[in-house]
Amino acid sequence: MLQPMRLNTHLLILASTLLLTMAAHATPPNQKDDLDKLLADKGLLGHIEQVRQTVSNTASELVVNAMGFLGVPYKRGGNTAETGFDCSGFVRAMYEQSIGLILPRRAEQQAAVTQNIDRTELQPGDLVFFNTMRRAFSHVGIYVGNGKFIHSPKPGAEVRVESMNMSYWQHRFDGARRVTSAQMTNAQMLSATAPGQ
Repeated sequence: MLQPMRLNTHLLILASTLLLTMAAHATPPNQKDDLDKLLADKGLLGHIEQVRQTVSNTASELVVNAMGFLGVPYKRGGNTAETGFDCSGFVRAMYEQSIGLILPRRAEQQAAVTQNIDRTELQPGDLVFFNTMRRAFSHVGIYVGNGKFIHSPKPGAEVRVESMNMSYWQHRFDGARRVTSAQMTNAQMLSATAPGQ
């Protein structure tokens, strides 16, 4: 059962994230200083920055963790290093191991539950989707930076890093998605309430 102190901390982080999101979209530019002062007075500015830093650190940890699985063979339906990975099984395993967030099993389901972003906004840890089977979102990988992504490509291949600028991937690019800080916070809250904690 979640202890009251931990629940309050998680709720404060979630509230801070929501406040930041609302402020970014709803505050006219001339009122931004007033909002920052109010948040600082309430002690929330530090918590918001902490949430930002946590999200950034989590993305870095996710990419480093994923790199540790280079060379694991592709296996259709696979979702562990022992059995091998297919593309969505790899992404799901990396998010679960790195942040404790359980994404859906299939690539198109992963696309449906994450936030659509422009390719120019890609950051390490974001998801990149491709049409490799004549259907939308049939392949997924994790963006690692510098126009590259890590994925489990196909039967007979292994987890590897490839450039999104290669002609094959450029022509099949289907979109980019981001797991939002709210999704990560919810996942952390859920993992904190898991049995045995």
